[in-house]
Amino acid sequence: MADAKDVSRRKFVKTAGAVGAAAAVLPGAKAKAPAFIPKVHAASNQVQFGVIGTGGRGKYLLGHLNGLDSGRCVAVCDIYEPNLKDGMKASKDKPQGYKDYRELLSRKDIEAVIVTTPLYVHFPVTKDALEAGKHVFCEKSLVFKPEEVHALRALAESRPKQVLQVGLQRRYSKFYQTARQMIEKGIIGQVTHVQAQWHRNPGWTMKQFPERQRELNWRLFREFSGGLTAELASHQIDVADWMFGATPEFVVGVGNLDYMKDGRDVYDNIQLIFRYPKGQKLVYTSISTNNHLALFGGARTEFGELIMGTGGSIEITVGTDNEPAIGMWYYEPGAKLTKAEEKKEKAALAGATLASTGRGSRALPILFDRDTITGKESFLEREMKFARRWLYAKGVMLPEEDRNPVDIQMDSFFNCVRTGARPRADLELGLADSTAVILSNLAMDEGRRVYFNEIEKMGRAPADRKS
Repeated sequence: MADAKDVSRRKFVKTAGAVGAAAAVLPGAKAKAPAFIPKVHAASNQVQFGVIGTGGRGKYLLGHLNGLDSGRCVAVCDIYEPNLKDGMKASKDKPQGYKDYRELLSRKDIEAVIVTTPLYVHFPVTKDALEAGKHVFCEKSLVFKPEEVHALRALAESRPKQVLQVGLQRRYSKFYQTARQMIEKGIIGQVTHVQAQWHRNPGWTMKQFPERQRELNWRLFREFSGGLTAELASHQIDVADWMFGATPEFVVGVGNLDYMKDGRDVYDNIQLIFRYPKGQKLVYTSISTNNHLALFGGARTEFGELIMGTGGSIEITVGTDNEPAIGMWYYEPGAKLTKAEEKKEKAALAGATLASTGRGSRALPILFDRDTITGKESFLEREMKFARRWLYAKGVMLPEEDRNPVDIQMDSFFNCVRTGARPRADLELGLADSTAVILSNLAMDEGRRVYFNEIEKMGRAPADRKS
């Protein structure tokens, strides 16, 4: 005869299935795309947009944009013919193709543009688009040089009715938003440290092209790229700023070109430490020789963040098109021992320098609002929440985001265009992130502590510098 625990488990699993609980997903398991019914917008309410830059990132976004009905792609642009043709094919809207983005900007029917060019032309294209009266979504990093930080801020502030959003999609993730809410509620105490990594093996490789060799391998050359700091670290620096609620005071770092001897001149491994105003620190690493991630029991590779507080820790990573986002948290043990346990522990540690056994806590899932018990639920809703939470606690399933943050950020951009609302990832977040990239590379190049207030004098004419 089955014991009571088995019966209880079967009952909860049955209840969860009956009320439509999400499919079971364990860390490392292949994600199943969540089903949802998008809202249908009238064709007249769709934002007409163009995409400038249809290389890898541009085509990736076009794939996601095909699933949205809040915007319609009427034009794409790329200076490289194969990319242009691929971009035209990638969109379901059959857009017109251009090689000169200024021709695209001259079209009166285009309300907004999505800038997915290489980093070194983000500013000139964004500048021209704003001056043409368009709303702009620009991938990170927003700008490349110090002078562009100051110039874009001045230009955008002179055009307050135009939307400028930056591609920092973690800002649109339910997991990251919930992590920030947990911090605000004091659930993990005072946040003191963030550890973040983006490791790859082998990372970027030098691809061969019959023409435009350096431009098409642009990420590998300082003339065009901010290297690992701009392309990868920028996402996670923004996460630390968000979780700390501040921007850094200074950065130190070590970077070098040690392993990828293929003609590139950007670093192939970087290690950075950022200090924030309250003594908080972000420790960041990006390498090209190993992609192990020491989070989630090794179930995921490459990238993730560990947010550490005095009362607990959060392990978190954004999802991909093939893998779910994961958010787990741990309380800081600190539980009092019984006298017998304390005596036993002291005896075990006699003559040792250790102060404790290092007893850890069990991973707990980050819960969304839909799993919070409020007392206002119907009986069925309450049972559904209890069932899901029971399954979470047993590791049978984990909470999942119902939409990819990439889709949410693009829908949000179109909504901001229609309503004039301020984006979550706005101009100032984008400029703060770009500043961190610029100063981090400077810290590694010059081997010194670089203060963030140095940006105020960088890239300005002497008469414009702040004292």
